[in-house]
Amino acid sequence: MENWITSHDRVLAQRQAEGWMFLIEAARDIRTTGALAPSSPALARALTDPVRTLAGRPLNILEAGAGTGAVTRTLIPLLSPGSRLDIAESNPRFTARLHHLARTHPHLAGRRQQVRIHSRRVQDLDTDRRYDVIVSGLPFANFLPDQVETIMGRYLEMLHPGGALTYFAYLGTRRARALLSSRAQARRHHAVEEVLAGYQRRYATGCWTVWANLPPAKVWQLTRPAPAPAPAPAAVGARR
Repeated sequence: MENWITSHDRVLAQRQAEGWMFLIEAARDIRTTGALAPSSPALARALTDPVRTLAGRPLNILEAGAGTGAVTRTLIPLLSPGSRLDIAESNPRFTARLHHLARTHPHLAGRRQQVRIHSRRVQDLDTDRRYDVIVSGLPFANFLPDQVETIMGRYLEMLHPGGALTYFAYLGTRRARALLSSRAQARRHHAVEEVLAGYQRRYATGCWTVWANLPPAKVWQLTRPAPAPAPAPAAVGARR
């Protein structure tokens, strides 16, 4: 019981520290941080559900915009032997925290090579690796429509056929932006929503609302279509 309390207190202290770090980074640049608090365990679980579904075999996974690692800590225990997790995070202070997480997480003892952290934007990621699952924590609502189009196109390019992409959007942001934003910002936000809606119409295979998050969020799952099967060879005419 005493060990449980010690562990529980450690987790609470960690979450409190992450909360303060998010507030500090949001004060630096809310446009790129995109949130005032780390993802909740419920949101992290929803975002990583495709990995859980595919558990038991080696997977290539990409996490983009990992922040302080709230979702990363949910992903790491799901890594089966032979799996690899690439993380793209452009904020150097968040990157330093992610490196510490990878060095100290007990699940990675003796196999640190399973996690590789890239200090860059996902659209600048120089890799020919294809992924089974991509988990995106990027604040699309804060980007320009062309940037969102570029990122979404890159995601689909990096997915294996049949691979899954998850991302989220906060609920209630449209009304809040309508009240607080300039007309130009509101138009930009609407244009971003239209870009995402196009991808949802073509590729969405799931959508869930996570109420246990601050603020509540909607999680989307998109799947890259598998190639159509090759046509069967033409039947040879019967001999007379």
